Amino acid sequence: MFTTLFPRCLALCMAVTFSIGMTARLPAKDYRQESAAERDARMAWFREARFGMFIHWGVYSVPAGEWQGNKNYGEWFMEETKMPVSEYEKFAARFNPVKFDAREWVRMAKQAGMKYIVITSKHHDGFGMFRSKLTDWGIAGTPFPRDPLKELAAACQAEGIRLCFYHSIMDWHHPDWGTRRAWNDRAPSTPPDMDRYVAFMKGQLKELLTGYGPIGIAWFDGEWESPWTHERGVDLYNFVRGLQPDIIVNNRVGKGRSGMAGMDQGQGVGDYGTPEQEIPATGFGPGVDWESCMTMNNHWGYNQHDQNWKSTQTLIRNLIDCASKGGNYLLNVGPTSEGLFPPASVQRLAEIGGWMNVNREAIYGTTASPFRKLRWGKCTQKPGKLYLHVFDWPADGRLAVPLSNRVKQATLLANRATLRTQTSAEGLVIQVPATAPDPHASVVLLEIEGAPQIVPGADAIQQAPDGTLTLKAGDAELVGHTLQLETKADGIPNIGHWTDTHDSVQWPVVISRPGRYRVEVSYACEPGSEGSVCVLTLGDLKIEATVTATAGWGDFRTEKGGEVDLEQTGPTLITLKATSKPGLGVVNLRSITFRPVP
Repeated sequence: MFTTLFPRCLALCMAVTFSIGMTARLPAKDYRQESAAERDARMAWFREARFGMFIHWGVYSVPAGEWQGNKNYGEWFMEETKMPVSEYEKFAARFNPVKFDAREWVRMAKQAGMKYIVITSKHHDGFGMFRSKLTDWGIAGTPFPRDPLKELAAACQAEGIRLCFYHSIMDWHHPDWGTRRAWNDRAPSTPPDMDRYVAFMKGQLKELLTGYGPIGIAWFDGEWESPWTHERGVDLYNFVRGLQPDIIVNNRVGKGRSGMAGMDQGQGVGDYGTPEQEIPATGFGPGVDWESCMTMNNHWGYNQHDQNWKSTQTLIRNLIDCASKGGNYLLNVGPTSEGLFPPASVQRLAEIGGWMNVNREAIYGTTASPFRKLRWGKCTQKPGKLYLHVFDWPADGRLAVPLSNRVKQATLLANRATLRTQTSAEGLVIQVPATAPDPHASVVLLEIEGAPQIVPGADAIQQAPDGTLTLKAGDAELVGHTLQLETKADGIPNIGHWTDTHDSVQWPVVISRPGRYRVEVSYACEPGSEGSVCVLTLGDLKIEATVTATAGWGDFRTEKGGEVDLEQTGPTLITLKATSKPGLGVVNLRSITFRPVP
């Protein structure tokens, strides 16, 4: 089908270069130079939304994840198989999504509580999900006679959902992308020309940003390869905002992103950070916008064999976690080549929608929690209102909140029942029903006077009656961008994904019984990653230890260390930091325990 595509594509690219070549220079206006008020106005809908749908859809859905016995492919099919381009192009003849219904897709997103949709207009394989005049490598080269993005644009406008476009900077298919693949058998013998490629890419972006109505976000990706530069990122940012000045552009337009953590380090371009497949241990403070994009199973694109679906509870709590740290949650669906959402995705969207129908006010337009940590769940807030998302419902009916404000009213969102409150040494205690209204997360609305006043040390870890002090992973504050709280098969939480020595772990504690203690550590470390040096600090006391290997990251052992004297009493902060990391990670940590020495 595409035997003459590349000569035509090259000619068109050269024509595009000629017709829009002047845009290679920075436009007269640098859209990065805007006032705080202008930025806030542009970002307002994004901060209000908190929840969006990601859609990865393309010709890679035809093989549905399987090729020559391997069943683990997804949207990176073309790169991972290293299939000749001429062979990969044949999937286009089999891409005919006759069951695609844009209104149904948008309806499911809206009923799930999502406020925006980000769909792949072009992924790394270069295949365009719209009818471009610049190349046949896209929906125009398939049996499908319609334009899916046109139909989505109309459906989104009708339902009040913002349509956004993911557009890959990197292009494995185009002959002029700078790091041309060896298996690109359609490419000519002449070297790639990045200026010509950028002109082609801008031509397609102009089609998208002038022919499909207002677009909420230009969601770029694939910027990490060497042909893309900071200067090209600045130019592209200004180009798209020149077409739609109010559009939001993610930080992957430039070169400043720090891996999957998604936040800028160094020269940043774009309006917000993009953590991928992870939620940061803490937020990034006021004024920093970010969005965690995550899959429902293990793949972004459709894989018929991938049935490793996250539970509805996990997805809802991920949404809450993001909002409680001041970020957005972009949850992915990978449709089939017929144009259908997988049934497991449909089920989860409906169940999330059921929760959002009751608790949506605790998500939309909220800001980050004022609390450092809450042992029973998370918190979001609006002026004068705290939304307490309770994951672990108190068995004794007493929900303790380390808050000293005067309470106007406490309400259970599930049934709008008024709850009794009283003050205590812990701050505030809310009397809640014996049974949680929702197994995923039950929300208590707390209306207070003034800004939240947190009780100092109320969430600190106390020594047990026998003097034992246990620092559990689930009670820690994770400081940094790589650390994650995870749970292995036995259900016991641990701190994992510790790959950056700038990150640290903290526990607020109260020392009431000074004396001599033996230190015990429960941890795991894969062979080959041992050797990290960690320092535990408590006031003037510093304990240094070198991590040894266990059988694997999931093989936890408890090791008894030396003895230390805890002399400082009262509230204090215990900090664990790595000073070196020779392997892949520092350590997987479950707990540190101080046991009194008789």
